[in-house]
Amino acid sequence: MTEKKGMERLIRPELIGFSGYSASTSPEMLEGKVEVPVENIIKLDANENPYGCSPRVNQALAKYPAFSVYPDDGQTRLREMLSGYTGITADHIIAESGSNRLIDLVLRLFISPGDEVINFVPSFIMYRFSTDLCGGTLIEVPRDKDFTVNVKAVKDAISPRTKIILIANPNNPTGTLISREDILELLDTGLPVLVDEAYYEFSGKTVAPLVTRYENLIVLRTFSKWAGLAGLRIGYGLFPSVIADYMLRIKTAYCVNVAALIAIEESLKDIDYLQERVKAIIVERDRLFEELSRLDWLKTFPSAGNFILCQVLKGKAGDLQQQLQNKGILVRYFNEPLLENYVRISVGRPEDNESLMRALREIGH
Repeated sequence: MTEKKGMERLIRPELIGFSGYSASTSPEMLEGKVEVPVENIIKLDANENPYGCSPRVNQALAKYPAFSVYPDDGQTRLREMLSGYTGITADHIIAESGSNRLIDLVLRLFISPGDEVINFVPSFIMYRFSTDLCGGTLIEVPRDKDFTVNVKAVKDAISPRTKIILIANPNNPTGTLISREDILELLDTGLPVLVDEAYYEFSGKTVAPLVTRYENLIVLRTFSKWAGLAGLRIGYGLFPSVIADYMLRIKTAYCVNVAALIAIEESLKDIDYLQERVKAIIVERDRLFEELSRLDWLKTFPSAGNFILCQVLKGKAGDLQQQLQNKGILVRYFNEPLLENYVRISVGRPEDNESLMRALREIGH
C-alpha cells in the first residue's frame, strides 16, 4: 500500500477510495458543448417536476421581510403543517434539508463501523453512499428479474450484525412497488425498516399510518418531486416517537431554512393546484411509456414514480445518453452493476416528451 503524505495521511483510511455521489448534470456545464442553447436544454435526468412549484411560493418569497432571522430550530410550526398533510401527529415528524440528509441521519443513528445495512438492488444510490460514510457494510439483496423484492432472500440475508433494512417505495430507478404485505413481513423481523416514499404522491401507496403502530417503522418523504421544490431541499420523516426524539437531537441546527419553510406553507395551501400537476405528470408518464414501448430496441418497465426505466437492447446505454445530450436532452445513465445498459427518463411536459421521442426515432439503434 502506498504511504499517504501530507494531510491525506490523517484522513479516515476508508474514505481514501470513497467515490462519492454522482449527481445529475447541470445544464450550465454544457454551454457550448451541445447542439442547442443552454436555455433550450430539456432536463429529464433528475426526476424534477417540469411544471415547477406553486405560483404562491414565488409570490410569498418575494414579499418575505425577515430573511435575516434564523428559523425555528424546534420546527414547531413546520411539524404542525406536516401533521395536517400526513395525518400523523407532530411528535412523529422531523424535517431536514432534503430526504437525503434524513437517510444519512438515520444511518448515523443506527450504524457503527462493521454493522450491516440491507438494501434491495438496484436502488437509490444514496443508500450505499451513506452506509459507506458511516463505516457500515451494505448487504445487497438482488431484486427479481422484474425488479420486485424477494422477501425470503432478505430474511436469509439477516445476520446478528444487521441493523436496518432500506426500502424505496416506489423504487428509484426502477419505479416498482413493494406490497404492503411484504413490508409488514419485514417489520415482523423486529429490525428498523426505512421506507423511502419520495414518490408517494405519484404512486398513492403509503404505509405512513402504520408509523404509530410499529416501533421499528420509518417513512421518509420529500417536497422535491411532487411540489417542485427540489432546489430548496425539503425532506421530512415520520418516525416512532422514540426515534423522532433522537432525530431531533442529532439533526443539524436550523436545517430547514426560512425560504423552505415559506415554500412548504404556500405549497400546502395550494394542494389542489399541485395535485392537478401530479395528475398531469401521471397521464404523461403513461403516454410516454406507451410511446417508448413502440421502440423495438428499448425495453420499458412500468413505473409508479415520475420516471421510466428503459433497458437498451441494441447498442450501449452510455452512447444513447451521450447522443441525447448532444441534442440537448438529458437522461440518467448509471454505469453500475445491474444497470449497465439502462437509462432512466424523467417524465417531462408533453412538448418535452415529444422532443425526446423525435430524438430517439432519429437516433434509432
